[in-house]
Amino acid sequence: MQLVRTLRAGSAGVTLLMCSAAMAQLPQDNRSNAAMAAELETLKKQLAEQKAMLQSLQEDLKRLKNPVAPSQLEQARGTGSGQAGGQAQAAPAPSQPAQPADDRRTAAQGAQGAQGGGDQRNDPVGKAPERDSRPPAVAPLFEAPGVLTPRGHYVLEPSYQFGYSSSNRVALVGYTIIPALLIGLVDVRELKRNTNTVTLAGRYGLTNRTEVEVRLPYTYRSDSTVSRELFTGTAVENVFQTSGKGIGDVEVAVRHQINDGGPDSSYYVAGLRVKTRTGKDPFEVVTDCQVRCVGDNASGTGLPLDLPTGSGFWAIQPSLTWLFPSDPAVFFGSVSYLYNIKRDNVERQVLSGAMEPLGTVKPGAVVGFNFGMGLALNDKASLSLGYDHQSIARTKQNGVAVPGSVRTQLGTLLMGFSYRLNEKRTLNVTVGAGLTRDTPDVTLSVRLPMSF
Repeated sequence: MQLVRTLRAGSAGVTLLMCSAAMAQLPQDNRSNAAMAAELETLKKQLAEQKAMLQSLQEDLKRLKNPVAPSQLEQARGTGSGQAGGQAQAAPAPSQPAQPADDRRTAAQGAQGAQGGGDQRNDPVGKAPERDSRPPAVAPLFEAPGVLTPRGHYVLEPSYQFGYSSSNRVALVGYTIIPALLIGLVDVRELKRNTNTVTLAGRYGLTNRTEVEVRLPYTYRSDSTVSRELFTGTAVENVFQTSGKGIGDVEVAVRHQINDGGPDSSYYVAGLRVKTRTGKDPFEVVTDCQVRCVGDNASGTGLPLDLPTGSGFWAIQPSLTWLFPSDPAVFFGSVSYLYNIKRDNVERQVLSGAMEPLGTVKPGAVVGFNFGMGLALNDKASLSLGYDHQSIARTKQNGVAVPGSVRTQLGTLLMGFSYRLNEKRTLNVTVGAGLTRDTPDVTLSVRLPMSF
C-alpha cells in the first residue's frame, strides 16, 4: 500500500506541473477562452490515462501473494503458529491468480503471532506423532515377553526347547559293625533325562496395553535309569528306560501394562496365567509295582513305565514384571506365585491292573523371581543376561507332607541373544545353566515370533 500511495502522489504532482507550465506559456493578453478550453481537454485526457495506469498498478499489487515482510515470516516460522509459520512459499509472479482472502487473513494472523504480544497463541501445525508408550524390546529370557502386542495385531511364536538333567542316588540299606564296614545293600542309581518340547504360542493385542496368549505344547521325554546293586554277588548294571510323548498342558494368559513409563522411568506389566491339565498326568501312567508302591506290600521299582507329559493339576499364576530402560541397557525382573489346585480321590494304576488309592494330593506352591539386563548391540541384535529362581514347597497327601518331600530350590543362569530378521520376524536363542542339583543341567530354547 505504501507503493500505491507513492505512485498516486507522484501522478498528481506531474499533473500539477504540466498545468502550471501550460498556463505559464499562454500570454494572458492574447489567450482566448477556446484555446484554454482545448488545452484543458488535453490535460484531462492525460490525467485519465495516468489514472488508468495507476489502476493497473494497483491491480498488479493485489495479485502479489505474500503481503507479509520476510522478517516477519522468519519470526513466524520460529513460533510454528499460523500458516506463515507452518508453510513458507515464495511470492508468485503477477500473472498467477490472486491469493484468496482467507489465505491472506491466515498469513496476516501468522505474522501478528510472530511479532509477539501479551495474547500470543502458538497453535501447532498438524498433529504430533503419538509416543510409543510400550516397554522397549529386549532379547527374551523367560516365557513371558516384555513387549505387549499392539492393538488389533497378533503374533505367532513357534518355539523349541531342549532340557537335559542328570542325578545320582545312593541308597544304603543295612547296618554297620564298625564305621568302615557296611553289612547290607548298597543301591546306586544314575538318572539321565532328556526333554524336548515344541510349543506354538499365539498372542493378540486387545488394546495397546492388554494382550491375551494361548500356548499349545507338545512334549517328548525319555529317561534312562542306570542302577547297580553291590554286595549281592553281581556288578551288572541294570538299565531301565522309559519315554512319553503327547500334548502337554495348555496355558492361557492375559497381560496388562499398568503405566506409561518412559526414558529413565519404570514400566510395570501385570499378568495372570492359567495352566490346564490336558497332558497325560503322572497318575494315568502304569507304575512298575506289582500290587502296591507304598506300604508293607510294596514291590517293584516304583518307576513309571510311561512318562507323563503334564503335571496333572490345574494351576493359577499371577505375576508382575518390571522394566527400567537406562540407555543403552534395559533392566528387567519379575515375581510370580504359582498356586496348584488340589485333587481328591486320586488313584494310581499298578502292573496288576489294580488302582492304588492315594486320596487327596496337593502339590506345593511355587514362588519365583527373576532379574536380568538387556543390551542392544545395534539396530538388529541384542544380548540379555539373567537369573531365574523358583522355590517349590513340599507336596502333601491327605493333609500330610509326603515322606521324603522337601522344599526344592531351582536356580538357573540364563543368556539370550536376539536378532531381527526383518520387520515382522525375530530369532531368539536362550541358553540356561542349572546352578542347583535339582535344576536341569542345561536348557536350550529357540523362538521365532512372527508379527501380523
